[in-house]
Amino acid sequence: MADEQTGAVTIAAIAAAAGVSVPTVSRVLNGRSDVAPQTRERVEQLLRDHGYQRRGGRARARLIDLVFNDLDSPWALEIIRGVEDAAHAAGAGTVVTAIHRRASATRGWLDNLSARASDGAILVTSELDPELDAELRKLQVPAVVVDPAGVPGLDVPTIGATNWAGGLSATEHLTGLGHRRIAFVAGTPDLWASRARLAGYRAGLEAAGRPFDADLVVDGDFGYASGARAADRLLALPDPPTAVFAANDQMALGVYEGVRRRGMRVPEDVSVVGFDDLPEARWSSPPLTTVHQPLTEMGVLAARTVLRMVDGETIESPRLELATRLVVRDSTTPSRLRPAEPVSS
Repeated sequence: MADEQTGAVTIAAIAAAAGVSVPTVSRVLNGRSDVAPQTRERVEQLLRDHGYQRRGGRARARLIDLVFNDLDSPWALEIIRGVEDAAHAAGAGTVVTAIHRRASATRGWLDNLSARASDGAILVTSELDPELDAELRKLQVPAVVVDPAGVPGLDVPTIGATNWAGGLSATEHLTGLGHRRIAFVAGTPDLWASRARLAGYRAGLEAAGRPFDADLVVDGDFGYASGARAADRLLALPDPPTAVFAANDQMALGVYEGVRRRGMRVPEDVSVVGFDDLPEARWSSPPLTTVHQPLTEMGVLAARTVLRMVDGETIESPRLELATRLVVRDSTTPSRLRPAEPVSS
């Protein structure tokens, strides 16, 4: 009945001996009430007979670890809200950690994960490399990756959004308003979402018969300041854009600041589109046209998925992308031809 590699008795072996499913054994281990008394007694007797040891020598705390590279964005708060809502509904707690892309921080998190015997882990905008995957499997911690940094190469569930389609819809909105010079402020280039949104932008230009101009693409880092710097650079061009699509809302609001610093206005002089639909997109002046990314729903689905894995259930669709949609507000308007604006002193 013991696992050949570790020598430990497995939940699957207990389930086979009891004539029940793996989720049923997991429910017994987690003290769930939705198990028939006779079944519970049979499973618990087998657990005692075979000396089954729960990880860490004690019962699991019904805990989910939620790990970000950084926590300095309202974007992260929307993910957290969704995870906590779903975890709370399932009677689980949530531990939030930021590792800041440091190997030492990742090692410290793994040590803490083991010590508190968390049930599962949700990794956000990360790559689950083979070493980390092996560590989590050794600890018997199932993992889900939200908004993966790259195309997943490991057998783990991922949850994202239709970034390419969102980039396409934003660009088509601007071409539909008659804009011919449309700039793009890109996000961190090593993230899959950034590359997909850029590809959607290029596809939108192509669909409208607009040429791609590399001078109209400026790299940002998803931060407000990088959006402002991008606007400064773009609006200083001899033939500046009449519209800017930024790869997230924070950079789009930074573009607002860059436009303001030049004595110009949104949308009268420059139309602006963002991506995410964070709460501040509705509160900005003018309210921001943006691509709605279902961040809270992504968090909910991630938590539900990892808890299903904890209960031994099979995940039928390991690669999920939730739909994005364009939300039109007041930051975009039909193009009107104008001469380049002079730089204000």
